[in-house]
Amino acid sequence: MAKAVIEIKDLVKVYTMGEVEVRALDGVNLLVDEGDFIAVMGPSGSGKSTLMNILGCLDRPSSGSYHLDGIDVSSLDRDERAVIRNAKIGFVFQSFNLLARTSAVENVELPLLYGELGWSREQRRKAALDSLHNVGLKGREQNQPSQLSGGQQQRVAIARALVTDPAILLADEPTGNLDSRTSEEIMAIFQGLNDNGKTVVLITHEPDIAQHAKRVVHVRDGRIHQDERVDQLRVRAQGIAPPVQAR
Repeated sequence: MAKAVIEIKDLVKVYTMGEVEVRALDGVNLLVDEGDFIAVMGPSGSGKSTLMNILGCLDRPSSGSYHLDGIDVSSLDRDERAVIRNAKIGFVFQSFNLLARTSAVENVELPLLYGELGWSREQRRKAALDSLHNVGLKGREQNQPSQLSGGQQQRVAIARALVTDPAILLADEPTGNLDSRTSEEIMAIFQGLNDNGKTVVLITHEPDIAQHAKRVVHVRDGRIHQDERVDQLRVRAQGIAPPVQAR
């Protein structure tokens, strides 16, 4: 039986704007097993960004529960969430978020400098180099971001997200600043990581990017409107009746 890495129950997030309450999330339930690959989609204002912030321990819900890798993080304070975030989550953003005057290997080392991981300088460097090599950047370790293409910069960001061996990888529009060919290359990296057991949660507004995932979750009006396996979506799109399941 698969282990649940993400378990959300009855999640509600309410923002107060003056005398108006905005219900960004309205009773979300979501289960993500270890090794799954989920794409979260939804229009602007749907609640998907709020959901991503809570999944990433950047925010806390108004009510409901969120367990990450077996830890109840829904009631933790800011400092406690920061510890969990650094140990359990790898982030990849649309804008790469690399330090401009810092080499690729030093950018990847950054997560190892925070928290209480206790890595020596030699251990940090080896882990960063291994992570860069795993995303195809051998020979580019000393290059600064300005010396790298957009796709190579995103590879550095992925290597940085992976260097602590997090329980989940959260990617927010990771191909938004890339051309279509480079986007396919980046998505191939995510698929390869997932094939090797890494749990991936991806936010995207592009249906073709979402098709690289195993599951597509549609968020609308603060609720999960649809949650389907990609193979089921393809079957329906092709107009083919799914096979009858044996009972």
